[in-house]
Amino acid sequence: MKLRYTIFYVDDVAASVDFYKSAFGLDVRMVHGEGDYAELDTGTTSLSFCSRKLMDQLGKRTASPEVDAPVFEIAFETDDVEGAFQRAVTNGARPISAPEKMPWGQTVSYVADINGYLVEICSPVSPP
Repeated sequence: MKLRYTIFYVDDVAASVDFYKSAFGLDVRMVHGEGDYAELDTGTTSLSFCSRKLMDQLGKRTASPEVDAPVFEIAFETDDVEGAFQRAVTNGARPISAPEKMPWGQTVSYVADINGYLVEICSPVSPP
């Protein structure tokens, strides 16, 4: 078994895709139908977006994220956490916590995306 994708339920799929392209440099893997679903390329898995409207049509109710009380996060790993954090904020992400060196040998920062989802920007873990 393998993790294929993670889906964020959003009001505006196109705006979410544009944000992630500019804030994190991701490429579009595919947009389906009338733009109610899209996938961004993140390697072997994809970060996907589905419109709340489509989910409603499918009879599934969605909840909105709460950045101050998240139930999950996604993480992007990079060797340049400071640069990636600044790029995200410059392109509309809300800064949550600036890059900080952790005792376990990783640099970690957090932003909220334009929908309120929590995004970690971190370095690879290296021995302290």
